[in-house]
Amino acid sequence: MLLTITYKGRNTQDLGYLLHKNPYRPQKFELNSGKAYVFYPEVSEESTTVALLLDINPIDLAKGKLGSKEGGLFDYVNDRPYTANSFLSTAIVRIFGTAMNGKCENRQELAESPLDLTARIYTVSGSKELAEEIFSPLGYSVKTEKNMLDEKFSEWGESPYINLEISGNVKLSDMLNHLYVLIPVFDRQKHYFISEDEIDKLISHGGEWLSQHPARNKIIYRYFLMKKSYAHRTIDRLSENLSDEEFQVTESQEEKRTSLNTLRLETVKNTVIASGAKSVIDLGCGECRLEKILLKESQIRKITACDVSVIELEKAKSRLHYDTMNEHIKEKISLMQGSLTYRDERFCGYDCACIVEVIEHIEPSRLSAVESIVFGYAKPRTVIVTTPNRDYNKNYEFLSEGQLRHSDHRFEFDRRQFKEWCGMICEKFGYSVSISGIGDEDIENGQPTQMGVFRKCV
Repeated sequence: MLLTITYKGRNTQDLGYLLHKNPYRPQKFELNSGKAYVFYPEVSEESTTVALLLDINPIDLAKGKLGSKEGGLFDYVNDRPYTANSFLSTAIVRIFGTAMNGKCENRQELAESPLDLTARIYTVSGSKELAEEIFSPLGYSVKTEKNMLDEKFSEWGESPYINLEISGNVKLSDMLNHLYVLIPVFDRQKHYFISEDEIDKLISHGGEWLSQHPARNKIIYRYFLMKKSYAHRTIDRLSENLSDEEFQVTESQEEKRTSLNTLRLETVKNTVIASGAKSVIDLGCGECRLEKILLKESQIRKITACDVSVIELEKAKSRLHYDTMNEHIKEKISLMQGSLTYRDERFCGYDCACIVEVIEHIEPSRLSAVESIVFGYAKPRTVIVTTPNRDYNKNYEFLSEGQLRHSDHRFEFDRRQFKEWCGMICEKFGYSVSISGIGDEDIENGQPTQMGVFRKCV
């Protein structure tokens, strides 16, 4: 990934002083995520350009050698090493941190002065409309360029990526902070775990200008991805300029909000109990959040947690404290690796099967295999399926038109499509179904999660 910043005017070589990087000496930096290079492709009295180039090995990234201690963060086929994302933001603050603070002992007056600057980011996962929405209010002139995926195969269409250029009369420190905050807004993933520290980090780098930005909420929601509680708390702090003592009250109030995921799991648990099931298999269990609450129910005597990812199962064991679990409780639960798209006799013999936020991660061409295996082969008495309601996506400010909620989602049913899919399952495999929603209801778009409870016809 590549970022360039060009300074035009008089004595533009002073850009080297502002960045604390000698224009005539290329530098290499070792980062946790790979290597970064700083060099100047252009140096003159009238125009000087600095380039920040990141070199990330995609194989090391997938294997977890870069930025992760617990395994790969991404699939082998991914755009992480090439598109502007959180790796680039991290490199900016690591390499240009002093310049971001507006400090320059040799040219402090220049550091505090607006300059004619142009930044170019090559390959951004976003749209022209989003770029203009978030950069134009900051006083930048915005240009974007979009290319064909492959000029030899025009039928493939345009690339989903853009090259972005912003220019304006702005302090260098302000531009660097704008880039640091806003580059991740275009992306849907970060290469590190998002903790509460990220709230202070965002306010530190964006508080002065972000609080007045017309797209403030959208920027914050997209910056924090799906962690809405962090976004809410950031918005509260920027809106009210709370003191630390006052903010403690806001934090307590925020903790009382029930997340959609918690509400979803509670609803599934209650549905399992209402079905009378004594044995349950969770197909696509992830980190076993559902199992953790089902284990507390005396009605449930057997739980099997199944996932295709061994890494997720290892995380699940840790979440459940499986190795130190009470033996009586441990006898109720077993973990197994398996795929929903392959027939497995271990799937059979359960009263209830739960498929919670799973089917949207499966390629549509392989969904029929899942249907046959679960409803035609395993045939549990009750099957509980939850999946996102695409209609409701209009309520999420961080989503662009037509964008799915997660980068790993292969599709998302709207309410009509989900109803038709459920009807097809019932007709083909001899089930009846009741469909309901989970989460805050929008009169026009329904609820964020839709749930189908299938019951085998006698």
